[in-house]
Amino acid sequence: MNKAVLKKILIYLPALFAGMFLFSSCENSLNDIKKISSGEDDKPISRSTGVDVIWSDSAKVKFHLTAPLMIDYTDNSPKPYKEFPKGVKLIFYNDSLKEAGNVVSDYAIQREKENLVEFRKNVVATNAAGQVFKSDELIYDMTARTFKSSKAVVITNKEGDVAEGFGFESNESMYPWQMGSTVGSFHVDEKQVGE
Repeated sequence: MNKAVLKKILIYLPALFAGMFLFSSCENSLNDIKKISSGEDDKPISRSTGVDVIWSDSAKVKFHLTAPLMIDYTDNSPKPYKEFPKGVKLIFYNDSLKEAGNVVSDYAIQREKENLVEFRKNVVATNAAGQVFKSDELIYDMTARTFKSSKAVVITNKEGDVAEGFGFESNESMYPWQMGSTVGSFHVDEKQVGE
């Protein structure tokens, strides 16, 4: 090979490799951009702090929700939801506008299409009779107006009686309730036993 041909190869070969690298890296960048843009469905449309919401039905207040933070994913998501990552308090009212119960948790998520509210982490609920329900999960079905949980639930009443079990179900007033595999500690008045 002569020197002129070798010189041209040495000049054009690196340029050829650089061009191939640029074109191949552009393709990868476009793929990355597509991946990133397809993730837009998971981006929140709004973040609200100091949330205070009142739900009513037929001009009667049914629920009062308060939360330090609500992240709304309802517009861009195929399965819209609202997330309450810093906790939530939900108060239920009866037809006389008296508090019928409440639920407090460290985390909650409201699933719009399923019409469910999932309370998670340190869930504490109280009914009108003063019974306190503790669990790591409590699911409220807004359509059926029921509560349920497949996790362990501990229920304590005003007298200090304690019931523990799995498979909790109740209406929205949380009374009466049903629970499977129940064990408990109940105070019994000896005078009543003899009767």
